[in-house]
Amino acid sequence: MSPVRRCSRTACSQPAVFTLTYVYADSTAVLGPLATYAEPHCYDLCAEHAERLTAPRGWEVVRLPSDGAPPSTDDLEALANAVREAARPTTKGTEPVGQGVEVGRRGHLRVLRSAQPHPAQPQRDR
Repeated sequence: MSPVRRCSRTACSQPAVFTLTYVYADSTAVLGPLATYAEPHCYDLCAEHAERLTAPRGWEVVRLPSDGAPPSTDDLEALANAVREAARPTTKGTEPVGQGVEVGRRGHLRVLRSAQPHPAQPQRDR
């Protein structure tokens, strides 16, 4: 299997250099640099087919700039830091987990009311 992705157009064997994505809600076709991974609803296009791309009547084509350079280490580090930050568990919320009183039931769902606060904890305003 070849590591080079090919153009999605029928009978074209040129290497893909752009990725085409449709945003149906905005009636927009977005043509940008080749995506890192092949996505099921995106189309990889060679330079020739990307240049000749037209959109259906009433649609807009947005061509994102492509400098051809891989992401810098700063970009990759910023992305890794953002992923780490999003994965951190949050410790907000002072109510203990699992300390509720069942007040109702509907099928497999239960309605819980918070248990009375512990005397050491101040009661919050509602």
